[in-house]
This record gives sequence, structure tokens and C-alpha cells, in this order.
Amino acid sequence: MNAVASYRSPWGHARGRLASLLMVAGLTLPVVASAQALNVINGDTTQKIALSDLREISDTTFTLYDPYQGREVEMQGVAFQTFLIEQFGEVPPALHFIAWDDYEVTLDGWDDPNWYLITKEDGDPLTIRSRGPVRLVERDYGDRDVENLREFNDWIWMIRSIEAKW
Repeated sequence: MNAVASYRSPWGHARGRLASLLMVAGLTLPVVASAQALNVINGDTTQKIALSDLREISDTTFTLYDPYQGREVEMQGVAFQTFLIEQFGEVPPALHFIAWDDYEVTLDGWDDPNWYLITKEDGDPLTIRSRGPVRLVERDYGDRDVENLREFNDWIWMIRSIEAKW
């Protein structure tokens, strides 16, 4: 038998790396593609609310200046206080949020009619790419300075789950 040395060009290595990258992307794609529901958690019970259902009950449309985009934006959503009462029977003392980018925060003080759970922006459904699929914003931000984004750090984007903390 004659032994022949195999030669692999740099392009062969690049193709191998690209194939590996595509496999990893293919494994993570279902996570992004599964952003079709909002998890609402109350104790041991988790309810999945389809985003299509949430968009259907989004009965309020208003325009406000979005300090993160630096422009007027038409937003459509549902009053968060009303949503919480429908889901939990009352507004919980605190809520724990988990976002699609794994950001987590627990905040209190949601018994305020000024907060809206936003599902559409400028007529289009929110996506993960547009900081959705669900976002919490304050409809009237009073005398906050729109140039100081730190004053808007209680807006929550990319919400995946909302858990009542009793």
C-alpha cells in the first residue's frame, strides 16, 4: 500500500469552523423562535399566554417620545394594572421579571395605572430584535429628563416571564 499524505487547505479549516458555527446557531434558533408566549407565574402555577392573545387584548394605543429611540413612537398595549388584576386577582406586592436575554429583576409598586404592557410599536408586533416581544413602559413620565436615560431604567424589555411575589 502506498501512503498518501492528505493536505487540508486553510479554506477547509474555514469551512469546518463555519459548519460548527451554523450548528451552534441552529441549536440556539429554537430559543428565539419559541418567543411565542409570555409566562405568568403564581406560586407553583405557570400560565403561558400566547402573544397573539396578548396582542388581541392590547386595547390602548398612544404616542410618546421613546428616549431610547430618540423619537415619537406609537405604542399599543394593555394597562398593566388591569392585566395584573386579571391574572392574579389583585396587584401583587412585587413582581419578578425574566427577559429573553436572561436579565432578571424584582420590583414593587405596580399598582399604578400609568404602566402599560406593550405588544406593538408603530403598528408592528414587537420582536426580540425590537426589544420585545413584550415590553413595560410608563405612559406618562412626568417631568423626567428624556435626555437622561438613567431616569428610564425601570422600563423592562424583552419580557419572557412575570412572577408574582407575595
